[in-house]
Amino acid sequence: MYQALYRKWRPRTFDDVVGQEHITETLKQQVAGDRLSHAYLFTGTRGTGKTTCAKILARAVNCRQPENGNPCNQCPACLGIENGSILDVLELDAASNNGVDQVRALRDEAVYTPAAVRKRVYIVDEVHMLSTPAFNALLKILEEPPPHLMFILATTELHKVPATIRSRCQQFAFKRILPGQIAQRLGYVAQEEGIDLTADGAALLARLADGGLRDALSLLDQCSGGRAKVDEKEILDVLGLAGNLETAALMDQIARRDTAAALDTLARLYAGGKDVASVLGELSALARDLLLRKTAPQGGASLLTGGYDEATMRALGEQFTAQRLLQTLTVLQSALADLPRSGNRRTDTELCLIRLCDESLDQSLTGLAARVARLEERLTQGGIPTQPPAQSQAVSRPVSRPAQTPQKRPAAVPNVQEDRPPWEEERPPLPEEPPAPGEMERVFDVPEPEPVRPAPRPAARPAVQPAPQQSVPAGGPPDGDRAFWPSFAAGLKGKIPPTVHPYLSNGQKVTGVWKNGSLTLWTDSEFTRAMLNKPAVLAGLKRAAADSFGGAPQVSVVCGTPPPEEPGPAPVQSAAPVEREREKPAEPPKEDAMDALLAFGEQFDNVTIQ
Repeated sequence: MYQALYRKWRPRTFDDVVGQEHITETLKQQVAGDRLSHAYLFTGTRGTGKTTCAKILARAVNCRQPENGNPCNQCPACLGIENGSILDVLELDAASNNGVDQVRALRDEAVYTPAAVRKRVYIVDEVHMLSTPAFNALLKILEEPPPHLMFILATTELHKVPATIRSRCQQFAFKRILPGQIAQRLGYVAQEEGIDLTADGAALLARLADGGLRDALSLLDQCSGGRAKVDEKEILDVLGLAGNLETAALMDQIARRDTAAALDTLARLYAGGKDVASVLGELSALARDLLLRKTAPQGGASLLTGGYDEATMRALGEQFTAQRLLQTLTVLQSALADLPRSGNRRTDTELCLIRLCDESLDQSLTGLAARVARLEERLTQGGIPTQPPAQSQAVSRPVSRPAQTPQKRPAAVPNVQEDRPPWEEERPPLPEEPPAPGEMERVFDVPEPEPVRPAPRPAARPAVQPAPQQSVPAGGPPDGDRAFWPSFAAGLKGKIPPTVHPYLSNGQKVTGVWKNGSLTLWTDSEFTRAMLNKPAVLAGLKRAAADSFGGAPQVSVVCGTPPPEEPGPAPVQSAAPVEREREKPAEPPKEDAMDALLAFGEQFDNVTIQ
């Protein structure tokens, strides 16, 4: 009957264990010196040798002829423990025996002395799966064990083991096995099994194992079935992986932001039977290596997976910034986490590639950082003009201003600072540095504005002028006025809490009345009054009224109907414009701004008009 390679080649002595010398040497010395503990706790990731070392230790403490701390595997005790015929050494799976009843039965049996060996050994695998009552039942016997009893606990999640259990055990942490050690062990196993495994195939399997030798042997067993030669290409085809060349090409297309080429590559890989999750996983591993090289070029070299040559890594690293690599890795990790729950894995993978090729489609903070880094890079390379907008407009083209109707003012001494000629206002400021030769030509191409000549004064003025728009005086509206309230309430947005603004802008609920320098809010109900009669709302209304009308107005909120508006003075009818003109005192004719400026120049010689 065929036996799996990881079972067939399980180490039988401490010397056969790969990559855990810091643990095996300590255990060998304890066995040789008879300084054994009553409880051990083995922790580490899967496939690193926890259960294997536990079984070797169980044989070593009961071996009749140990060799330097290793079991001889020849005596009846070693053979009986190995084939399971000796019941004093028991292996339990805490995932299926996690109840308090099973632990109590184990505790009751543990008090009896062993029948065939020196020590009764209990190997509890995945001990973190025990329930809280089961841990409590196990705690008592761990605290005061009989001399013939030994517990060996193994777990992959140490944080789930209570501190009371950990403190009563000797803890050994199993580390991940290095890829080089895994590849060497795979070469030895392949040679003994007659498998033609190439060096690049062994290196690829070692990287895929992620520090677990059992996973590497399982992958070798899967790829070697019925094949004369196991190389990198065969492994990629069997496991559905894209390969380093395809992954590097896909990453290069992402770096060049070639969305069409990236989608074509994904479609070709998908049609060839590649798993989209594996493609994203390989992209994520490559992005991680590139980010480590970019951010830690010296210390991060030992952390690289080593699946790509130096020329490829250097060429890809020059096309990415650290911000974009961080955004790429974040998007890939998020997509990989969502793929198991996806309804269409291919569509989600295509969306991931589209976001990677175009950072503007990624609305996360890392996507924003990548876009900012891209803009900074373009600014550094001169892809975006760095001239200020106002200055560039003044140099490149003349400023065009809409024609304005000249305003009349009384013939008095004008303010020269306010009534400067238009050509002085439109003159661009002198640059601090001399412009470039190309810009100097554009400066001289600017047409000089024509001098503004005074417009001829109309022969006659119309008798009736349009009435100017009335504005709220500085002291506030007239007493009893409420017409100002709609516009005043609309301007309160952002000055008062947003929860009460809908009440103030609703004319059916709140009406504001100004009287005697005070603002009174009349509400339709007590509920509305209670909502508005709060210190924060009143303070905001007081500040807004002070900004609009001046002074220090008072604000109050009253429930009820506002008093009737007092009738104002009767408006003057426009039927007798001639009489109003006659009633006005004679005024000197008004001159426009240019006439006033000319008269000012004739009176004072020290003022020169340019």
